[in-house]
Amino acid sequence: MKNILLLTTGGTIASTLSEAGLIPIDIHNKFKNILTDDETNINIEEVFLLDSSNIQPEEWKILAAKIFENINKYDGIIVTHGTDTMAYTTSMISLMVQNPPIPIVFTGSQLPLANPLTDAYDNLKCALAMAKSEYKGIFIAFDRTIILGSRAVKVRTSGFKAFESINLHPFANITSYGLVISDEYLNKNNYNKEPILNTNIETNVFLLKLTPTTNPNIINLLIDSGTKGIVIEAYGAGGMSFIRRDFVSKIDLAIKHNIPIVLCSQCLYEASNFNIYEVGTKALKTGAIEALDMTTESAVCKLMYALGQTNKINEIKKIFQTPIANEIQIKK
Repeated sequence: MKNILLLTTGGTIASTLSEAGLIPIDIHNKFKNILTDDETNINIEEVFLLDSSNIQPEEWKILAAKIFENINKYDGIIVTHGTDTMAYTTSMISLMVQNPPIPIVFTGSQLPLANPLTDAYDNLKCALAMAKSEYKGIFIAFDRTIILGSRAVKVRTSGFKAFESINLHPFANITSYGLVISDEYLNKNNYNKEPILNTNIETNVFLLKLTPTTNPNIINLLIDSGTKGIVIEAYGAGGMSFIRRDFVSKIDLAIKHNIPIVLCSQCLYEASNFNIYEVGTKALKTGAIEALDMTTESAVCKLMYALGQTNKINEIKKIFQTPIANEIQIKK
């Protein structure tokens, strides 16, 4: 008999239509009826009852503590969560709850459970299959695919294949053979260390997406406002303007104010490499930190996490160069 804990946080999966639009409601019993079988005992706890747009760093800390509190009491944990910020939550929980000894599986749906066309049943069943497995880590189960939480990005607003695994193969797929683990993960349990709970983060981090018209003086505004760290989505493999709209000098200014700058690509797939073009190498010479193949969600969350540990840019760079939950691949 497997003992599984289901933590609910609201989201579309638990929503009903109101005059103001979809709002989450308590549907504990429906979840239990779907997931309970002869081989599984399900316990359910409500952590929040929120649209995921309202799940923020304060909720991350509560959720991480609740997960950590239960990781030695259950064989697996399922977390139901709204889809819109799920990738941010799983990226952060992957950093806050390190080396989990059990599978922790997030899921949700694009349509409410009560809708006759809902994808909720499938997603819950797939999450249960992963939660009952022997594989440890933070995952998302969606549309019969299991994705590492640190590699997930929401790519569709309404399609059922809402999430994709970026720059790593999906961890597993659900097929007619059941839960099929990708070959690269077979016989690899990377979390054999002591579990760690670390919810120390700095939330005053800003994400800036460059366009050809972005005014570099926005960096001055961020410095003056007390921003502690900045993630910049640059172009392609790695580039930003230094003619007329000079971002390189502004990055240098921010770093001189002890504000770490993390550089990633606006491209969804493949790693950034700011060493290829002059428009990238100039930025790296200022001391900016390269996010390589991380998702933007992971880069933002890891900068918050790193700043929660130290305010020294060289130490923050070391944290970025150290994989914690497969959020980054460092090629030697």
